[in-house]
Amino acid sequence: MLATAESCTGGMIAAACTDLAGSSNWFERGFVSYSNEAKTELLGVDPALVAAHGAVSEVVARAMAFGAVRHSRAQVGVAVTGVAGPGGGSREKPVGTVWFGFQVDGLLTSETRLFPGDRAAVREATVRHALNRLLQLL
Repeated sequence: MLATAESCTGGMIAAACTDLAGSSNWFERGFVSYSNEAKTELLGVDPALVAAHGAVSEVVARAMAFGAVRHSRAQVGVAVTGVAGPGGGSREKPVGTVWFGFQVDGLLTSETRLFPGDRAAVREATVRHALNRLLQLL
């Protein structure tokens, strides 16, 4: 079973999964944790991690993936947190920066990508990458 934890995509990964007939056989739930408070309340992300590293960071993406599994009945979790734009970017984290967290059968991994384009393009690329990478890990 799969659980998603999404920030910058706002539920688009869960929507892509549930667009498929029969997804109730493998999709357990989705968390839209757009605010920092939601990351803490829904997923158990330590607010100190967000304060120290920012919401768009490796440690937060990993904590989100872990929390998605921990707060569900899923064995697999995927999490995304990023800067979709057009604002919000910085020199260290420009628009298009997305961190991914994956937990598959207890193994926690993470990676980052920098996607080009406008807000819609960044969000669509994030969904595609998250699902493609998840399939590779499975």
